[in-house]
Formats: sequence, structure tokens, C-alpha cells
Amino acid sequence: MTDELLKWRLEFPILGKTVYLISHSLGAMPRETFSRLTDYAEVWATRGVRAWAEGWWDMPVTTGNELARIIGADPQTVVMHLNVSICQSLILSCFEPTTKRNKIVYSELNFPSVMYVYEAHAREGKLRIETVASDDGITVPLQRFLDAIDEETLLVPFSHVLFKSGFLQNAKAITERAHEVGAMVVLDTYQSAGTVPFSVKDLNVDFATGGSVKWLCGGPGAGYLYVRPDLQQQLRPKTTGWMAHEEPFAFDTEHRYAPNIRRFLHGSPAIPALYAAESGYRIINEIGVERIREKSVRQTNRLIELAEEAGFRVTSPPNAADRGGTITVGHADAGAITKELVRREFIVDYRPGAGVRISPHFYTKDEELELVINEMKKIRDTRAYAINEVAGAAF
Repeated sequence: MTDELLKWRLEFPILGKTVYLISHSLGAMPRETFSRLTDYAEVWATRGVRAWAEGWWDMPVTTGNELARIIGADPQTVVMHLNVSICQSLILSCFEPTTKRNKIVYSELNFPSVMYVYEAHAREGKLRIETVASDDGITVPLQRFLDAIDEETLLVPFSHVLFKSGFLQNAKAITERAHEVGAMVVLDTYQSAGTVPFSVKDLNVDFATGGSVKWLCGGPGAGYLYVRPDLQQQLRPKTTGWMAHEEPFAFDTEHRYAPNIRRFLHGSPAIPALYAAESGYRIINEIGVERIREKSVRQTNRLIELAEEAGFRVTSPPNAADRGGTITVGHADAGAITKELVRREFIVDYRPGAGVRISPHFYTKDEELELVINEMKKIRDTRAYAINEVAGAAF
């Protein structure tokens, strides 16, 4: 089989010396990122403070426009932030809970950092949280989730794809149920953007958040926030700053919100992170998420076959329609096996309750799937992980 996407391998230096199967955690860095960060340094060195007026000031929006294409959003509906925790806090700051609408609904398999934000705000007593239980630690029953969303619900912050297992949640059904009872949704697309095709417009979500670290190959410090267009002039975030002002350089002591997506900014942005993120966005947009997904389904299906043939237990959903781009492989000593794999330049990771997380991306060769499972089998059968654990192997 000819894999046209493999032509992109040369753009990612780390692929020349490792079997890199950890794009669910940190996508490989594009070669172009070197030159983009050099561009940043050159602009700073030669233009100095003038760089703000020559592009830096607008980068949270212009970079957001590039990201918007990946998630099916319109231009001027996405702004860049440092991370999802800030985005979630900013969204929450737009709302004032009442005695009749004060409930936050999410599953127990939500990403912990997101839960920390809502739990911290709930400590003052104005919010209450309802956590939807999972029966298997891998999936969340859809009907149970929908039943938890009622007329007292304010926000439903949920992950499109669960970080631990790769389970793909039904964002359309959850959003429709929330809107039916007057609640809003915050879709966390961190584990789906760049590997699962979707459109925030088609889903009609109120907000979406995510970051560039994983499938987008954009590195850390480049989180993003989508706000549905009709909400942009309605909401007044309390988490704010001078970039959200209608006329920031007037230095007015009275805050007048910008009339557009800029009102969802706050303080000065992390410009180097935005330079770094653009190369990954360009590549993802050039390939197209649909093509990436097609390859991902084929390779994750093959990974499941190989793992089961080798006697491992796959803990991700078996049906491709129910999962993102990650396969999790369970074993009693999965953590130790992961450390030994990494020591041997097979770059994967481990999550308690799920096992070894393995994620091929558009740059992955088919033979790398066989290589990683064969290596796992060798490590398991020889108990090499135990030997190196005693020797103090690090991960």
C-alpha cells in the first residue's frame, strides 16, 4: 500500500531516531518550527517594540484564524491563550450562578485540570458539581450523561475524546440536550482536533477549548478558545485584561469590552508559543483532518489486532467510531513496560487504569505498529522491565 502521507516524515526530525507514538501527549515538532522561532528572535532583535504594531499584537486572533480552519470554525471566532485551564476559567467568569441554575455537569473521566477549575470555584458555595460515573473507567454511558443535564444546569464542560482511553463522546447529543434545558456546553477538543474531523459550527457548541501540544504538533503555550459568534457581544468575562478592551492603548481606567472575539483575551500573549504553533497548523490544514482520520482508523484497527494477537488486553473501545486516535493496552505491569519501551526509543506513555497509550499519526509507518507491539511482547515475556526497574531506569 502506498501511503502518500509518509512524505511528511522528513519534516519531523525526531522520527529519524525514534518510534514516535505519543502524539496524544506531545506531537512531533515540525522542522519549520526552528525557522519560525528564529523569525521571532530576528523580529525582536531588529524591530524591537515596533514588532507589536507589525503583527505581534494581532497574533492571538490571526493564529486563531489558522486554528479555526481545523475545528470548522469561522474566522474571528477563535483566540489564543496559554492553556485550557485559563480558557475554562475565563468562560466560567462570564456567568453568575443563581439558586435555580448553578449546576456543572461533567464525567468522572474528564481531564483533571478542567475539573480542578470548577471544583475551585465551587468551594465558595455558589456552584455545585454533578459528576457522571463510568462503569468501566474507559467509557461514559451517554444516556446517564444526558439524564444528569437538567434545568438547573449552567455549564457542561466535557471532553470530545477522553484522554485516558481515547473514547469519543457524542458531542452532538450532549450539546442538544444542554440547549434543550437552557444550559451551555464547553467542548474540550484537545484530544480530537487534528485527528478527528468535526465542526464546532455543525455541533453548535457554545464554547470549545484545546491546545496545540498534541495532534496539532504546535508545542506548549498555545491554547485556544472558540466562542460562538452570537455570544461574543453578550458575555462579559471577569477574567480579563487590557487586550480585551475596546481601545487598549487609550489606557482608560474604565473597562469597555471589545465588541468581538477580542473581548475574550486578557493580558499580553506568549508570542514565541504562537510562532511555534503555526507550522503544525499549516501542515494539518494542508493534509486535511479527514485524510488523517482515515489513516488513523486503519492504523489503530491494526494496532488492536496486533496487541490481541500478542496476548495483550486492549482497553480502548474496539469500534473505531467510538474512539479517537489513541489505543490503550492494559497489563498488570504496564507502567514498568512503558518505561522500558521509552528506554529503547519507543516513545509511548502510561495512564493508570488504562495502560500503555499508543497513538499513530499521519507520519507513522505501518511497520512501526508491528515494531512497538513486538517490543512490548519481548519486554513482557523476558521481564526485562523488572531488571531495569531494579537498576533504576528513568522515564
